[in-house]
Amino acid sequence: MKSKFLFLAVVALMVLSLGLVACGGGGTSSGNGEPVAQAPEPTAAPVGDPEAGKAQFDTVCIACHGPGGVGVEGLGKPFTTSEFLLTVDDQELLEFIKTGRPISHPDNTTGVDMPPKGGNPALTDEQLLDIIAYIRTLHE
Repeated sequence: MKSKFLFLAVVALMVLSLGLVACGGGGTSSGNGEPVAQAPEPTAAPVGDPEAGKAQFDTVCIACHGPGGVGVEGLGKPFTTSEFLLTVDDQELLEFIKTGRPISHPDNTTGVDMPPKGGNPALTDEQLLDIIAYIRTLHE
């Protein structure tokens, strides 16, 4: 008799558990009858291809930022030790590259313009995201 009761209790718990799972665990209310706000779906982060980015980097960015992003004194900052790269996400970096940084900008410490898109207006956002993916691999 005891084993029959235990079996029925286990079955009842399984049914109750499945019901809660199917209903989302009852998390649609804050406890006072008001619906709980759902967290927004995370947006997909920009993604690029580092290999394609290296090819673009080696034709556009290398002149100022050097091979492997080590920087060129008086022209372009190194990416290998850049604190700036650690403070911006890919979307912010994309906008920065698309805009560039003129000499007159207060954060310009090189004394030379960084032209929009590195001086190549034909670069697409996809190509720039590839470059960003490559640059992210360079930081030590």
